[in-house]
This record gives sequence, structure tokens and C-alpha cells, in this order.
Amino acid sequence: MACWYKNNNGGIVISARIRLARNLSDMPFPRRMTPQMFIDLKERVSNAIKALPSDLALKFIEMNNVPETEINAMVERHVISPDFAKNYKDRAIALSADESVSIMIGEEDHIRIQVISEGASLDEAYDIANSIDTALNESLHFAFDDRLGYLTECPTNIGTGLRASLMLHLPVCESRGEINMVADAAGKIGLTVRGMYGEGSKSSASLYQISNQITLGISEKNAIENLKIIASQIEEREKQCRNTIEKINIEDTVFRSLGILKYARLLSTDEFMKHISMIKLGIDEGIIEGRNINPVELLISAQPYMLMKNCVAQTPGERDEARAKMIRELL
Repeated sequence: MACWYKNNNGGIVISARIRLARNLSDMPFPRRMTPQMFIDLKERVSNAIKALPSDLALKFIEMNNVPETEINAMVERHVISPDFAKNYKDRAIALSADESVSIMIGEEDHIRIQVISEGASLDEAYDIANSIDTALNESLHFAFDDRLGYLTECPTNIGTGLRASLMLHLPVCESRGEINMVADAAGKIGLTVRGMYGEGSKSSASLYQISNQITLGISEKNAIENLKIIASQIEEREKQCRNTIEKINIEDTVFRSLGILKYARLLSTDEFMKHISMIKLGIDEGIIEGRNINPVELLISAQPYMLMKNCVAQTPGERDEARAKMIRELL
């Protein structure tokens, strides 16, 4: 599996993610753990990770050793959750070389296994997450109840402990005000629609995460199948909406955005996200040549903390200038 944004081949479905919440049966939930318990937890998980098969090799990282800029950039790359970034002190993460697999240690639960991949490959991501889950359980012994399933700190995760999500690019549904209708339809079968960075985040670049809410009384496979069905319907609706717009109108919007990105000297995050969304639409619809352009990778690379990390651009003004320069050169 490769980095989800570096080789993104386009389409409405951007990425698939599987996350499993697990807790050790002989330790209290993180909220009730002492500092020494966290040290013990990290040591036990580290030893279990070292024993994983070579094809699942992960690097163990103490978050205290990671610069704060990189921590926030990891959120922007979807490697860690915003909540984990807010409370990273004395926590740890295990990470694959391509960042497609990460295990957050000491977030809301003892461990959060995450696999994220390009496109709609939920089954592939689940198979990898399940393999890691099974291997770690042999030595860590996760808390499990025959009636309730996996036990988690938050009751909403009890059962499978599974959160499956797909990120979709929905610019035309969004422009027509249909996102609320999409959210209502998803909610009827136990799914939720959120912004680009999950719970509490707003939409950016017309990107939305569709994920399951129900974890109790449903199997992991059924939860994934439900998500695939509703996501397919949403994808089809976006395609229908695109087909109802006159091509000249889409071309005009796309080329206006392309002109701004090719020649602007300053680009704020919000302005950039608006226009890169249109570039992606233009490439996907065959309006502009996108052979050498990966709008999803540009979208990630131009985020504030990614720029602070890679371009040494510290102030908002410096980042706006660095962002515009980077995009001009790439286009």
C-alpha cells in the first residue's frame, strides 16, 4: 500500500480509512491512567509492534521527540487525529514508512489502529487493519465482552470499535446546497457526514468524510458494506449533478481557477482550497490536462503546517507567498 495522497489517480472518492479502537484488558482506560501506567503501556505496545511480521513493520515514535510543527503537519496528512495532536505529551505512535498505517497510543483509547489508502479501497484497508489487530491481540489481550464486544472508553465505540470512512470530492453537490440532503440520507442508515478532518471540522475544497456511527449490534463487514452502498449513491448523485451543467460553465469556472493559481503571488489557505477543488474537477472531467498534476498531493502540501515544515514559512503572510510560489512552479 502506498501513501494515500502522493499517487492519487483522481475520481470522486479520494481515500478510504479504517480505524480500530482497542484497550488492554488489564489496564484502566486512558482517562484514569497514571503517568507510570502510560510508560508501561508504551513499552508493552512497542514490544508487540516489534513482533509484527516484516510486511507490517512499523517505526515506534515517542511524541515528545517530535517538533510541534511536524505534529500539526501529521494532522494535515491525516496520520494522527486532531485530538491526539492536542494531547500528544507522553504519548507515542507507530508508523509505516509510507504513513498508510499508524497506531496512536494513548489517545481516547489505549491504541487506535488506522489504515488509510487511496480511492475506495475499504476492503484492502480493513484486511491490513484486521491483520495488525489479530497480531497485537496475541500479546496485548484486548478488552472484550461476549455480549458487548470490544470495550472502549467512549460508549459510542463499544462493539466493533470500528470507524470506516471514505473521503469524497463533492463540489457540484455542495454548490447546489445538497450536502444536507446527503447527510440526512446517510444518517438514516447509521452513517454521518463530516468535514475534511472528521468530527467538528468544516468542509474544505468540497471534501467530505462519510463514516459509520453504529458499532454495536453490527459486524465490521456489514458496517463497511453499508458505507460502500451509501458512498456509491452519493458518488452517483455527484456525477448526475455534473452532467446537468453546461460544459462551457464548468470550463469557465475551472479555467478561472487555473488562471488564479498559475499567476497569483499570494494565496490564503481558503482561497487555495477553493481553486484547487476546481482544478481537480477540471482534471476529472477531462477539461484540463492533468498528467503531471496531482491536486490531492498539492492540497496536502500547501497546508499551513506543511509549508512551515518544508518552506520555513512561519507567518501567515510568508505562508501565503510560499504557497503561491509553490503552486505557480508546479503548474
